[in-house]
Amino acid sequence: MEIEDSATLRALLDGGHSLHGARLQGIDLTECAPALLARSDLRGLVVLGGRASVDVVQHLVRAGAVVFPAVHDAPVDVYRSRLYTPEELYTGLADGYDRTPDALAYAWSQDGTLVGDPYVAVLRSLHDDSMEDALDELLEGRRVVGVMGGHGVGRGSADYADAARLGHDLAGLGLVVATGGGPGAMEAANLGAASPGREALETALAQLATVPGFVPSVSDWAGVALAARAGWPVAAAPTSIGIPTWFYGHEPPNVFAQAIAKFFSNALREDLLLARCTAGVVVLPGAAGTVQEVFQLATRLYYAAPGDTVPLVLVGRRCWTEELPVWPLLQALGVGREMGGRLHLVDDVADVADLLRETPRVVASTTRERS
Repeated sequence: MEIEDSATLRALLDGGHSLHGARLQGIDLTECAPALLARSDLRGLVVLGGRASVDVVQHLVRAGAVVFPAVHDAPVDVYRSRLYTPEELYTGLADGYDRTPDALAYAWSQDGTLVGDPYVAVLRSLHDDSMEDALDELLEGRRVVGVMGGHGVGRGSADYADAARLGHDLAGLGLVVATGGGPGAMEAANLGAASPGREALETALAQLATVPGFVPSVSDWAGVALAARAGWPVAAAPTSIGIPTWFYGHEPPNVFAQAIAKFFSNALREDLLLARCTAGVVVLPGAAGTVQEVFQLATRLYYAAPGDTVPLVLVGRRCWTEELPVWPLLQALGVGREMGGRLHLVDDVADVADLLRETPRVVASTTRERS
């Protein structure tokens, strides 16, 4: 039982419920101190960070609880129970990107003096576990489509606009659009999924084109994006999710992901991003990183149990058959397997939405191409 707010904890305490096995995550225990001090049946309770007096901590430990203290020497809250917002990661952007929490966390991840430090390793692992948990809570019961593609796609380009319109169309199907959370095609897909309407999207595309990339200035790149989405209504349920990593610290997170699950471990981040794409994955032209993601998903599809496969849609016939010819290999892997019926190759992003309207179970078949 995970408890992430003091109101829930107070209700349990007032009702006399057992806290055995409960996990209190980042809660200020000050208001609940009298009720906690009056309880002795606290064995098995785990307190992760938060705030508590010395008396309460000592009582909890004596009663058999495990208390993980708050961490004050890390640039992130390792016990946080929710995903990041762009505003959180870019706090202080006016003073320069280097001053923001995002940049400080990256610097911490790259600090050579901390390499091999088991304490720091534990803190980063705790943070990433909290991120994964918060992501699962947010996406529970929702259909998620992943959009992968190159980080070098520039604002103002036709490819960027196509990716943005794709994201908008997918969100229009009721899907949550999840990307790697970075710039380029990832930003474009998040932009489209987050935009409140086609007119707002086209206006934002024109504004963003004035700063094509994050080089030489992340501050200008993020600043114009924040301005472009200023005034957009807050979504009751996010349709645009970013899952970036501080491993790629040179790539700042885009601000069009309405919620951001950012990880220190890139391996964990890549695996869980693909695992949560329950409605399929769309792959736009990219380079080595995009190819890696294609084959990570191919492995999942190849070994998936019957009924557990999802569509994999490659966009760009020339890219995937000539420049980076992964399509023939995917076809070969799919022969005689359910995976084969989930592979699609299209040239136009306008064809993608029709392929992802439903994801019924399919039987082994040959792959499909659409022109």
